[in-house]
Amino acid sequence: MSAGLRDQPRRGRVAARGAHRLLAVLLALPVPAMAAEPRPSLPRWEIGGIALGVSQQAYPGSDTRLSRALAAPYVVYRGEVLRADEDTAGVRALKTDRYELDVGFAGAFGSRSDEVPARQGMPRLGTMVEFGPRLKWRLTPDARAAGRWTLELPVRGVFDVDDGLRRRGVTVEPELDYDLQLSGGLKLGLRGSVIFGDRALAETFYGVAPAYATAGRPAYQARAGLVAWRLGASLSRPLGPDWRVFGFVRIDSVNGAANADSPLVRRPTDATAGIGLTWTWLRSASRGSE
Repeated sequence: MSAGLRDQPRRGRVAARGAHRLLAVLLALPVPAMAAEPRPSLPRWEIGGIALGVSQQAYPGSDTRLSRALAAPYVVYRGEVLRADEDTAGVRALKTDRYELDVGFAGAFGSRSDEVPARQGMPRLGTMVEFGPRLKWRLTPDARAAGRWTLELPVRGVFDVDDGLRRRGVTVEPELDYDLQLSGGLKLGLRGSVIFGDRALAETFYGVAPAYATAGRPAYQARAGLVAWRLGASLSRPLGPDWRVFGFVRIDSVNGAANADSPLVRRPTDATAGIGLTWTWLRSASRGSE
């Protein structure tokens, strides 16, 4: 959640400093009206590289923007049970035409305290990795449909990679997604979600212990409940058989959240944006599982 738990969109959640989310992403451009194409069958595995640049809040409610750039290799595997794709990495325990249950990982970028004036002198927000089950409900059951609605219900523990995988709390983030396959290989994604966290997670991002209180930052005990809500859009398009450009924009807001009155909340609503490029070096001839 530092920079947002689950972030983000879908074209790739990357590993950086141990476990970063291959962010799914978009180019914020108008989408021309065009006829939809059937969804192509994807390879079982792919190997390639990704380059990504992101401008984001340090955490929902922060008035500090952070810029991150990353280039890394990536591996995609679309097995019936074992999965490592733009969505998550883990094990799929159940799959039917309407429902899917998996157990997997996701992550988010961290930040140093000296990068965030509101947190000067406080412990840093490390690189967070999430682990736990997720239920997906396909509201559009027709696998051939160009546009699909999906409801996701993940419940995940949050752990700090930079602090020996210390547990930082639990997050629940119901998310409604709409993904549309357009002609020419264009892919559009729209999504909205709300993030709920337990007290431990809220304390990580919004609590101020008495030892860190200052004249302009009073002590504050964070509460469990609504952490933030977010709306996002993503767009990607191919630049040839092996290259794809992608990007995303997302609005995060803590208005009405349980800790909107925390002294660490300085800007209730802000946007995150990213752009990137993927290159596929090798891919299998066999087709993967949907």
